[in-house]
Amino acid sequence: MEIPLYQVDAFTKKLFGGNPAAVCPLDSWLDDDTLQSIAAENNLSETAFMVHQNGSWHLRWFTPAVEVDLCGHATLAAAYVLFMENPSMEKVEFNSRSGELVVYKEGDRLRMDFPALAVKPVDLPEPLVEWLGKDIVGCFEGIYLMVVLPNAKSVADLEPNLDALLRLESFGVIVTAQGDGVDCDFVSRFFAPKAGILEDPVTGSAHCLLTPYWSDVLGKKQLEAIQISPRRGYLHCVHRGERVDLLGHARLYAQGRIFL
Repeated sequence: MEIPLYQVDAFTKKLFGGNPAAVCPLDSWLDDDTLQSIAAENNLSETAFMVHQNGSWHLRWFTPAVEVDLCGHATLAAAYVLFMENPSMEKVEFNSRSGELVVYKEGDRLRMDFPALAVKPVDLPEPLVEWLGKDIVGCFEGIYLMVVLPNAKSVADLEPNLDALLRLESFGVIVTAQGDGVDCDFVSRFFAPKAGILEDPVTGSAHCLLTPYWSDVLGKKQLEAIQISPRRGYLHCVHRGERVDLLGHARLYAQGRIFL
């Protein structure tokens, strides 16, 4: 059995930047253990599997360790592959664990229509106190923990603390701060060792929380964001009430086949 395999760098204009995702179009679903084994073998932060059924595309995402409910960069990568293989296509609708996700082709960028996700204030968990100290702007909880630091430099200078992160109940932790207002409105990093990812290079799902938060704080509906991991990722974010638009570029790095 042969499966097409694409590797796409998402949220970047250039190769070796952004977040690499594997994309595997399937004729029909394989069993979950096989999907998880493929994702572990690919050893990227996400592998996207998609199947065309009953006139629509169904999309699932796997880290090297688990299946997840929502993934932005691998959705961008999956749409990029479909647009590349079908040049006349302008829009793709995915059915997923997080409902319908629509991606549009807009010039040289792709625009993803994603849910806006709320956060609520919480106390900073003790493992994060040990890691980050108490000099924070705030701590919030949604689908991930989100910690706001005083400035972008404090986010950039962070060294991941695996022990502290593994002692948290949360699946992942966003660390963010206001940007300089010139290059970007806010910066972030994302850590999820429980998913087999110590630091994710660029995390679209995190921006479903970050966009409404920073939109409210800064009083802006359109924001420029940089995820300042070593690979860096660039997103244009639009807050539309219950939805957010996440816009970014993508580049094809490799194409091949998996042999099962």
